[in-house]
Formats: sequence, C-alpha cells, structure tokens
Amino acid sequence: MTTATATLTRSSLPCTRKSVTHKFWINGHEGYLTVGLFEDGSPGEIFIKMSKEGSTLSGLIQGFCRAFSLSLQHGLELHEATNRFEGMRFEPMGPTRNPAIPEVSSILDYVARYLRHEFVDDDKA
Repeated sequence: MTTATATLTRSSLPCTRKSVTHKFWINGHEGYLTVGLFEDGSPGEIFIKMSKEGSTLSGLIQGFCRAFSLSLQHGLELHEATNRFEGMRFEPMGPTRNPAIPEVSSILDYVARYLRHEFVDDDKA
C-alpha cells in the first residue's frame, strides 16, 4: 500500500474583509447566511445563523460552515463544493421566499444553490 503525502496550503482571509449577509426563509424557518470574501471577491468562509433552532441543528450547521470554509481556503473550487451539497435532503425543507430558489430540500441545499447563483460563473463551472 502506498501513501501519498500532500502539502496543503491554506489561504486565510484578511483580518478585515468584505462580506455579504443574506436573510433567507425556508418553510417558516428564518436564517442568515454571511459569506466572507477574499480580496478578489470570491467566497472564503460562510456562517449560518438560524432563528429558533435547537442546539443540535445549530451545532451541526456550525460544523458544516467550518468544514465548508476550510475547504474553500484550501483550494476547493466553489462549484465543486456546491455540487457536493445541492440536493441534500432533511428538515427544514420546502418553499422559500427567494424567487431564484423557489423550493429546497434542506438548509444546505439552499446555501449551495445560493452560493452557486451569486458567485459561480456558469461558463467556468
């Protein structure tokens, strides 16, 4: 068995960075997605804050945000990252108030589709 050792380089965001905060609603559940941006305007981190959600869901979402952010900072292209989470299915799911994303199968599906819609150039994906 051969083991490959790869050296990963992390691109950290500057201490003060621009960001976009997006309020979303999924079938009665309200949340906020904040996307921290690299200097070139591409996403480098995400944070999700859900209103009125239990500690288990909030903790899992924070873990997802941390892993997703680290993946972007280590060079995973956004379109590849969003491919992995589009279509994930769990509650809350259903209609949204975003006309570009009228219905979703989970919070992660919404976040992936929002990021793709706002930040991925379809010609390059």
